[in-house]
Amino acid sequence: MSFAAPPLTNSASPQRTPTIGERQPERHQIVAERGQREVFCGLTSIVWLHRKIQDAFFLVVGSRTCAHLLQSAAGVMIFAEPRFATAVIGERDLAGLADANDELDAVVDRLLARRPDIKLLFLVGSCPSEVIKLDLSRAAQRLSVKHAPSVRVLNYSGSGIETTFTEGEDGCLAALATDAPARDEAAPRLLVVGALADVVEDQFRRTFAELGLTDVDFLPARQAQSMPALGPGTRFLLAQPFLTETARVLTNRGCDHVPAPFPLGAEGTLDWFAAGAAALGADVGAVREALSRRADRARASLQAAREQLSGKRVFFFPDSQLELPIARFLHNELGMELVEVGTPYLNRAQHGAELERLPQGTRITEGQNVDVQLERCRAATPDIVVCGLGLANPLEAEGVTTKWSIELVFTPIHGFEQAADLAGLFTRPLVRRARLEV
Repeated sequence: MSFAAPPLTNSASPQRTPTIGERQPERHQIVAERGQREVFCGLTSIVWLHRKIQDAFFLVVGSRTCAHLLQSAAGVMIFAEPRFATAVIGERDLAGLADANDELDAVVDRLLARRPDIKLLFLVGSCPSEVIKLDLSRAAQRLSVKHAPSVRVLNYSGSGIETTFTEGEDGCLAALATDAPARDEAAPRLLVVGALADVVEDQFRRTFAELGLTDVDFLPARQAQSMPALGPGTRFLLAQPFLTETARVLTNRGCDHVPAPFPLGAEGTLDWFAAGAAALGADVGAVREALSRRADRARASLQAAREQLSGKRVFFFPDSQLELPIARFLHNELGMELVEVGTPYLNRAQHGAELERLPQGTRITEGQNVDVQLERCRAATPDIVVCGLGLANPLEAEGVTTKWSIELVFTPIHGFEQAADLAGLFTRPLVRRARLEV
């Protein structure tokens, strides 16, 4: 096993959805599809997580393909030394001629000797490590003891066999939630869960403080030693819709889920803050009044995009699990018509508020049979298609306007201030297409 760093350049299972042919819920056309999928692996989440947790390091136990993927996806800056690398599983490891655990320990020893700034080390599983059944959970426990107390070692899976690309974050945050210290006090405290851009987190902190709500923590924290304590009295509010396993861990630790739509657009953000405030005992009416001007400014910032997008038809392929809240935003605030909303998994406990806000009769598909969905998409001739990278280029070659779903994760889109930026992600492809046609 060798160490491949980038150049030093200066699930809890979701609730089951009825299959096609079974009786459907009256409000929406919800069907499950099973077949060939088009997905991006969960290792991709390292690209934003390593920027968020500033003293953590992500060591992928995988192949050179994993290393190339991360280096290409991250677009490593020329003056930065990234905090991720790959412990490459070689032919000797695959053939059983070398002890993979001994080699992994040696790689970690060299890494920590070279990078004493690392306080939290994640061992990230991949397809190759899953295939050879390398027990990274036991390895993390062993290495945590060996390098205590200076470094904590945790593990999760980013394998494309098991995860879509946002589920890598879910696995990472679930590992943090499992490892977090226990709360001794029972007083209500709000936990915002989901990796947000630092600028968005700062905005949310200021907004809560202006509402008089200071008992608010964020998971993940920016520093390993600042991860919040968890337990009874903790109310958690999800900022990202793909955190099923994290929510399960938090619930098992005695935390209470606060149901809410996700903070996307003026509508979702206002309702999200109101739900969080109510969980801390604040007056919801007063909170809505205090935030009404921000919501109005966000709505006003959407006017130009609404003129471009109103009446346009959008088709979502399942990819990021952001599809339902984005669809709600596009329809309710920008006037777009929802042809079909696909999502990899549909967790009704976490998406209930979004389902209530979608227009009645929305076609929602859980899972994927990619060839069948492509046929439906082509037949529907939507104005814009939201999909993964693997589908975008072929569809663009056919003359279909697309939006890469991965941009919805890389771009700061949460909150009142980012509502216009979120809308811009959908106006720009249409403007580009119009210019190309001219």
